[in-house]
Amino acid sequence: MSGEVYLLWLLSLFQTSCGAELSSEACRDLGFSSNLLCSSCDLLGEFSLTKLQPDCGRCCQQEAQMEGRKLYPGAILEVCGKLGRFPQVQFVRSEKPKIFKGLQIKYVRGSDPVLKLLDDNGNIAEELSILKWNTDSVEEFLGEKLERI
Repeated sequence: MSGEVYLLWLLSLFQTSCGAELSSEACRDLGFSSNLLCSSCDLLGEFSLTKLQPDCGRCCQQEAQMEGRKLYPGAILEVCGKLGRFPQVQFVRSEKPKIFKGLQIKYVRGSDPVLKLLDDNGNIAEELSILKWNTDSVEEFLGEKLERI
């Protein structure tokens, strides 16, 4: 085992033993969504997935935290007109974008997919590259951050 791998392993072991929360990016890499409820982690045993429970517990949110989540009044999804390069945003040609209140699709030539969340004044509050996201993650994130019609 190389020194770097050993160090990462030790750090992982330390975080697990301390119950440290993982970053949203690390949780996404493990396959957990940003709106994972801790009650869902309790169900893993029913599917013989108890090995996932420690990471699930470090990525989940208590139900009370979810109730106070921030919804944005609008968002702009910037995509390149050549959607074939970006399968995660193929849904923009369907009816799905219409279910999200305030979602605008903006075609920008040569642009990587970017999601811009807008504040109450229409200014950009958050800007996220969604280049490495999959379709389900994009739709789920929009469902978390925007109201549905």
